[in-house]
Amino acid sequence: MKKIVKIEGLDCPNCAKTLEIELNKLEGVKNAEINFVKGKLSFESEDIEKAENSIVAMTKKVEPNAKIILTKPNSKKFSLFIDLLTLCLGTILGVLVLVFQSRLPLWAFWIMIVLSALLLGYKTYLKAILLLFKGIINENLLITISVIGATALGEYMEGLMVIFLYTIGKVLEKLAVDKSRKSIEKLTNLQPEYAVVVRDEKEIRVEPSEVNVGEVIIVKPGERVPIDGVILDGNATLDMQSLTGESVPVSVQVDDNILSGAIVLDGLLKIKTSEEYKNSTVSKIMNLIENAQDKKSKTETFISKITRWYTLGIIILAVLTLGIGWAITKEFSSSIYRALKLLVVSCPCAFAISVPLSYFSGLGNASKNGILIKGSNYLDALGKINLVAFDKTGTLTTGEFQVEKVESLSENYSEDDIIYLASLGEQYSLHPLAKSIVKENKRELEKIRNVKEVAGEGVYFKYNKKEFFVGRKTKEKNVSVEIFENNKLIGKIYLNDTIKDSSKEACEELKNMGVKMVLLSGDSQDKVAVTSRELGIDEFKAQLLPQDKYKILDDLKQNKENKIAYVGDGINDAPSLTLADVGISMGINGSPASIEASDVVLGDDNIKKIPLAIKISRFTRKIVWSNIILSAIVKLSILVLSLVDITGMMVAVFADVGVTLLAILNSLQTLYYNPSKKKINLKKFN
Repeated sequence: MKKIVKIEGLDCPNCAKTLEIELNKLEGVKNAEINFVKGKLSFESEDIEKAENSIVAMTKKVEPNAKIILTKPNSKKFSLFIDLLTLCLGTILGVLVLVFQSRLPLWAFWIMIVLSALLLGYKTYLKAILLLFKGIINENLLITISVIGATALGEYMEGLMVIFLYTIGKVLEKLAVDKSRKSIEKLTNLQPEYAVVVRDEKEIRVEPSEVNVGEVIIVKPGERVPIDGVILDGNATLDMQSLTGESVPVSVQVDDNILSGAIVLDGLLKIKTSEEYKNSTVSKIMNLIENAQDKKSKTETFISKITRWYTLGIIILAVLTLGIGWAITKEFSSSIYRALKLLVVSCPCAFAISVPLSYFSGLGNASKNGILIKGSNYLDALGKINLVAFDKTGTLTTGEFQVEKVESLSENYSEDDIIYLASLGEQYSLHPLAKSIVKENKRELEKIRNVKEVAGEGVYFKYNKKEFFVGRKTKEKNVSVEIFENNKLIGKIYLNDTIKDSSKEACEELKNMGVKMVLLSGDSQDKVAVTSRELGIDEFKAQLLPQDKYKILDDLKQNKENKIAYVGDGINDAPSLTLADVGISMGINGSPASIEASDVVLGDDNIKKIPLAIKISRFTRKIVWSNIILSAIVKLSILVLSLVDITGMMVAVFADVGVTLLAILNSLQTLYYNPSKKKINLKKFN
């Protein structure tokens, strides 16, 4: 049996990974997985209750600050208050003892020093000891040894400063992670708690999953639409921000389609459901978030792997530094002080925290804009994209036909008459072209009889004692409908699949970013050529089967310089979405197969979000590498200076905690990055 519980207090992805490894060692616990992004732990067990007890106990040992929530969640604010309170008390006590140390008895001095150090870093010391017993060595042990060593050498101020700055860094890290996590958690709030359905002329509140297709639901002001449907009665303004990322309210009225997850700001709506809850927009997004794999980028994975062995290596190096220094100088005190400085300055916090935090913040920024990325590895891959391959119908175009031109071939009928006559016959048809023609008609339609629809041909009917035919009798390359009166052609209506407004903006922006584009479609050569020309796409291929698209992408990938994103929405796009370096699908109108196969999902089907996703990725990668380079340069410089005794412990503390804080603050830029407000040259950062 599988169970998912909430876990609080994990502020670091590396901490989450360490705990996950230990939980999987427990007897009776299988496939334990921590989703750091959502703060959830999933596991499998035949005895859930026994497994929960074991998991809670192990969590207390490995991560004392973390809590498994089996009932109601604890208050994060209270936990933060305790952290800040102990930090303040420890700081005040440390300042007092350092100011009045000459007036204090020796016993009082040591009690106050120890108490101050404990208040400032008790969580760090406890975690270091518990993990050490399990054979795990990380930065907590480095800090603990440094504090004890500095204090033992009489460097009380430096010892307290090490743990004070480290703890400040952890508090700020926690605040930064919580801020970033909220952006993603907003998506989980899309899920409605109930639906008001009309049954036997009564309004009944039920679970959304209990509403059937075709039933009528009521949504009042302030409520969230629970299921996709069509408005039967009423008009309202909708807040779509949490669903699509757009802040401008949207007005809807009778016959408009409405998506679940939207909030009704004003007006009362009666909606006829068109989908089961499990197939509604909000459910699709929820499933996507729940099932998204916690995949790390190559950079993040590399840093995570290095830090496991890096800490042990630093301790060994510190011991060697102590031994060699003592052997050469014959001064134990200065040698151990030098070794302690090495421990502090070499702490991997800046790398271990800032890199995953940068990617995490980038994912939060993307989700805030309605772009759902399934892992930091895909966020990283997006920044390298230099070629985007598009499907046409339903991706770049709406998939809905629109009347483009009306041609009258008879003096007796105007263009409006041609539309009206065609609509008379098509008003009963379910064909997509028929619906588009009827929608174009502006006159009230008469009810006619003797209507005969012939599949593959068109509609025959009588009107004003004349026989009419609406359909297709000639072969043309364009999508058109012909109107005949008594077997004489009197008019033509030309239709075209309309291009999305967002497609034009997206293609123009991608071109400005230096990204090449190619259009791959199963449609006719002429139609694909027109779409390609209107969007400014230089290269296109038409009349393709799914395997043809796959073969073209495979050929393009043979050139190692090509980093390809494929954008599609249908089940036939799934193979190409999987093959591409990054697969991008539509979140609303996309098929379940395409959403499953893709790595990035556009929550509102807005193609314009693709350039934004690439820009966020490029900026995130820029921040990641700037953190790595900055941390490495500063730490290496201070390390060399420390080993030759040019700098003291305070400078070493800055090199560790100071650089870590700078890296954290730098990482948060990815959460607030907005390319429309901040002009940064990202073209060459591929």
